[in-house]
Amino acid sequence: MLKVSEVLRVKGNTLYTATPDMPIIKALETMSEQDIGSLVIMDHGLLTGMLTFREIIRHLHGNNGNTGDNTIRSIMDDAPVSVSPNTDADEVQRLMLEKHARYIPVMDGPMLLGVISFYDMAQAIVAAQQFENNMLKAYIRDWPSDSEAAAT
Repeated sequence: MLKVSEVLRVKGNTLYTATPDMPIIKALETMSEQDIGSLVIMDHGLLTGMLTFREIIRHLHGNNGNTGDNTIRSIMDDAPVSVSPNTDADEVQRLMLEKHARYIPVMDGPMLLGVISFYDMAQAIVAAQQFENNMLKAYIRDWPSDSEAAAT
């Protein structure tokens, strides 16, 4: 069974975080320059929220395209669902669909290990299926013929 820790290992562990008091314009710059869809919002070492392009787009739509002087705190999801490194990939998929979350922080207790995106999950599942297919093909290739099986 594929675990979150394996998905993170393949993805690498570059982390992008922000504080709740950061101006939205600054978050927008970071997300654009780093080509990322989310920021994990940390306050004094604790997970306090998630900011994704969805919240930013909603804010811009409601403010005639302006970020104004607002901070991340005013628009972030302040109750993000998180997973642990031992969470099964199936459970992550279920949570993503149920909570309509494209990005889920991975926490080991209070410590942030990374973020798993919908894209990361899709990539990991395709890779796992590819590996499984290759194993099955190798197994079938080594399958004894009926005459070999009869001789044993």
